[in-house]
Amino acid sequence: MSATSTNPTVAEDHQDAPFRTGVSRVSAVPTDYGPASPHAATTEHPRPEYPRPDRDRSQRWMSLNGPWDLRVEDETIQVLVPFSWETQASGIGRTWVEHATYRRRFDVPDWGGMRTVLCFGAVHHRADVRLDGVLVASHEGGHTSFEVDVTDQVAGRPSVDLVVDVAAPADKRQIPHGKQRSVPRDDYDGVSFTPTSGIWQSVWLEGRARTYVEQLEIRGDSLTGFDLQGRLAGDAASGETPVIVAVTSGSDASEAVELVPDDEGTFSGRLDITTPRLWAPADPHLYSLTVTTAGDDTSPGELVTYTAGLRSIAADGGHLTLNGERLYVRGVLDQGYWPETGMTAPDDTALVADLELAKELGYNLVRKHIKLEDPRWLHHADRLGVLVWAEPPGPSRWSLDAARRFEDQLAPMVERDGNHPCIVIWGLYNEEWGLDWNIPGSDERASAAVSAYDLLRSLDDTRPVVDNSGWAHVRTDLVDWHYYDEDPAAWATNVAGLADGSRETFPVRLGPDYLVDKALYSGPQHPRTGLPLLNSEYGAGFTSLERGWHLRWQTQELRRHDRFAGYVYTELTDVEHEMAGIVDADRRPKDHGGVSVADVNARTVLVIDLVPAAAGADLPPTDDPVRLDVHVSHHGGRAHIRVAGSWAPYGQPVPPAPAEGSTHTEATEVWPFVLSEPSTITLPEPPAVMCRAHLWALDEDGTVLARAYVDVAPVEAANRP
Repeated sequence: MSATSTNPTVAEDHQDAPFRTGVSRVSAVPTDYGPASPHAATTEHPRPEYPRPDRDRSQRWMSLNGPWDLRVEDETIQVLVPFSWETQASGIGRTWVEHATYRRRFDVPDWGGMRTVLCFGAVHHRADVRLDGVLVASHEGGHTSFEVDVTDQVAGRPSVDLVVDVAAPADKRQIPHGKQRSVPRDDYDGVSFTPTSGIWQSVWLEGRARTYVEQLEIRGDSLTGFDLQGRLAGDAASGETPVIVAVTSGSDASEAVELVPDDEGTFSGRLDITTPRLWAPADPHLYSLTVTTAGDDTSPGELVTYTAGLRSIAADGGHLTLNGERLYVRGVLDQGYWPETGMTAPDDTALVADLELAKELGYNLVRKHIKLEDPRWLHHADRLGVLVWAEPPGPSRWSLDAARRFEDQLAPMVERDGNHPCIVIWGLYNEEWGLDWNIPGSDERASAAVSAYDLLRSLDDTRPVVDNSGWAHVRTDLVDWHYYDEDPAAWATNVAGLADGSRETFPVRLGPDYLVDKALYSGPQHPRTGLPLLNSEYGAGFTSLERGWHLRWQTQELRRHDRFAGYVYTELTDVEHEMAGIVDADRRPKDHGGVSVADVNARTVLVIDLVPAAAGADLPPTDDPVRLDVHVSHHGGRAHIRVAGSWAPYGQPVPPAPAEGSTHTEATEVWPFVLSEPSTITLPEPPAVMCRAHLWALDEDGTVLARAYVDVAPVEAANRP
């Protein structure tokens, strides 16, 4: 999205940067430019990779990441861009700075008469950009990218002084800020984190043709080709420059289309694919679409390569479908924070590692929580086949101006990220944050949720949109709910009531002594059927062992009910004081008491008719045989599955396959997305007071599809009054 400008005329994917968790101060200022920054990720060249591989112009670009001068109050210190000034990686580590000015000089690259465009990934919150003292752009919005054509400002100059003046209010309550801490504090301050202020995503220059593609929307939801809509900018943007879009990888056929812009420089058309290959998590097939325009004797034509996929997502009655087939969401919430770099990943490897971790844990979707993540993360999700629930940051206090600012993000969000096939759900507000937790009691606030929904649907009607994640839906394509409960019996009962429609509220603790029932729907007028229903936040337990235990049993209750379209567990990693992660903030594993998170989130799982007693003690000790009724929740094809079980020492992980002599049930026919009838397996009396029953599900070929366990141990009373 272009910034407001005072000027009226205004690659290759590298992943070899080593992982770092900290950065020290440096003094050198880089001036390197060229194809896809070849430098290693050093303190002179942090985040050296090309920032937009999904819209690749890396044949002519120059990174401006690295050391800049930062004027704070009455001193000038050095800061390492693109890390916010609150982070250790920036070299500053200072909070509650509300105004600062960045400055650096750069050598003007010689791109042979082409245009020069200055690009910012994200600057929180307001930025005024000057070149040699001349204001060239002003931008508001801490998560949205912006760019400005600076060709005239740099022409004929060997070097230029770049200044970015940043305002980052401490009181963030009426600006989109997500979970950055505010002063005065947000109502949800207990789950807020260190702010991210100033430049926190990459800054770079691009060389572009005299007439270039400013924006291109690519949609592959037809599954047979790409619908294209774009606009030109530059010298000959009004109907004089035909645009050629051609498939250059991903297809064996040679396919291309010529699009002719209208008098305002906009163009549209369709590129059919002869033999379509769809994008899906199991086969994340991507196409490269190269967009060109003709050049002349003085300047090359346009050359930019977009990445796209043929993929459809729909809310079809009570289900989600991907490419026309039933989709069950096995998701995890990710807040996108790192210990020493805040909301900016330390390097590209860290972005990839988090996605690969989610896949290894059995998740097929990541809900990136109220943050517009680095475009490279989305590009890697495209490559790796990870589904994404994307959502912008919100304000935390209601006003008409706050609602306007929230909506102002939506068009830039869709323009930047809408081409990514990985994004299958757009979210908007979260738990009525920014609506004063009061949609049911305020027509004005309810109207704000409807307005945001309608706007986002008008910008992109190819994906489901969630109006207000978690509670009090007004107008939505998905009904999702957030529910945290440490009582296994209450969890099972309430989840069952939400599934069959007999319950429309659930308890939410808004404070230590403030428990309320929150409703799924804003009022009686909202439809109760016909929309997918899913959980998008859950989890419980204080210790990692308790959290593993709750994860196992709470997820099985979600899988018990065929009405649900999926779940999103909270969360992937710890963040600062929030210790809810499957791994800690440094991405180190935790002790989950023998729980395999990948088994919990497998396509096929065992659902046991049991209300467990306590963490580490699902059943009390007994001298009798143990009888377990076990169902199968299966998201593959129709199969015949039998259950096997045997006793093992307490705490022993479930091995890959049943031990010799294990007990087996008869095979049961299992249908996809339908909970099976119970199979009863009877194990002999437990061999010890404390032991573990291992369970497996096997198909007719003996392949293990699912693993689970039940612990037998005494539950002792607390040793306190």
